[in-house]
Amino acid sequence: MTSTTRPSRAMTVLVTAAALCATTATTAHATGAHPAGPDLRPPKIVADWARAWNGTDPQALGALFTTDGTYTDLGVGVAFRGRQEIAGWKGRADSLIDDVHVTVRATHRDGRRITVDAVYAGHLKGAPKPFAVRMTTLLDLDGNRCRIVSDEDHYSLGTVLAQSGLPADWTPSGN
Repeated sequence: MTSTTRPSRAMTVLVTAAALCATTATTAHATGAHPAGPDLRPPKIVADWARAWNGTDPQALGALFTTDGTYTDLGVGVAFRGRQEIAGWKGRADSLIDDVHVTVRATHRDGRRITVDAVYAGHLKGAPKPFAVRMTTLLDLDGNRCRIVSDEDHYSLGTVLAQSGLPADWTPSGN
């Protein structure tokens, strides 16, 4: 009796699925598409937002917002509305923090909302040490996804002060 081997139906399905996955991965790579999940490259608005924070022109940050956009810094507990107030907040941060810097670690987009995982760093003027804390920012975009309607920064002021070597009740001079 001669025995012939035929691939089982399960094996055929597995081989076909593997070929399909390889083709999809190759096509996604060739077209620049990204798989679902955290974005490997931040969206342009996030790159512009980080560049504005890392730069020295407060107006650059304000310009990223809609005319009635809001910026809420939950670490400090303040909120600002409109481009001028937002630019003013960036100017104040620059006057209080040397080398203020935001490093984007990952982003996730869900419709008009982008969640930014970042490191917020700098050196509070008069503090013995610099700080670098994790921060999560929620950016809500306008209908064209080219301007920020709302920014919410989430980080621990207590951690900033502790890393800086300052007491928990520290406030900037002049306040």
